[in-house]
Amino acid sequence: MRFDGWIAGMGTSSGTRIVLGHWQRSPFGAFSDVMLERADGERLLLAPTRPTADFISGTYVFDGARVVPVDVSVTDGTWTVAAGPLNLCFTTGRRRFLGLVLCAVPAVLARRPVWSALTDWPARLLLPGVRTRGSAGGGRREWYGAQDLLPISEVSASFEGADLGTLAPVEPPVLFGFGSAPRKPAVTRVTTTVALAEGTVGYAGVPDARRK
Repeated sequence: MRFDGWIAGMGTSSGTRIVLGHWQRSPFGAFSDVMLERADGERLLLAPTRPTADFISGTYVFDGARVVPVDVSVTDGTWTVAAGPLNLCFTTGRRRFLGLVLCAVPAVLARRPVWSALTDWPARLLLPGVRTRGSAGGGRREWYGAQDLLPISEVSASFEGADLGTLAPVEPPVLFGFGSAPRKPAVTRVTTTVALAEGTVGYAGVPDARRK
């Protein structure tokens, strides 16, 4: 199961860390979701439908999940997100050296799990906490193939009406799965590949999904 889109990871001075997935193509169609980890360690998923919430919860670990509308708009480098109790706005800066390098990776190569396996150790060295392959929930395996990286320069966010503060590193690392978002807030263009557990040929609610 392949998901093509963007992942944005950022911290806030309140201690809440936010990971946004914005998927143009996926077995569920186009959709967006938000993962939050609060200062006290509580992990929350905000997803737009029950099938997406169930699939993501079966791949990552959360203390709670809510099915809420997740609306994302992007205009001139400014991302605006409305996801139930979360209101988020952040701005990206100019692409840096690593982003230029990733842009040179052919898309057909970035989508191959073998490429993600080869880049896992370089990613660990360059971006502490980041992993490009690993074991996910439910006996699944997962690979990330990055194709771009843009820094996040500013953020404003509120959760249930409470201001989350200013932009901060993703510190401590988020604990949804086998790896974290980069410590420095950034938006990554990525293809995520999920291999379902052995013997699974599809997923409830996604009749066209097949194990790759």
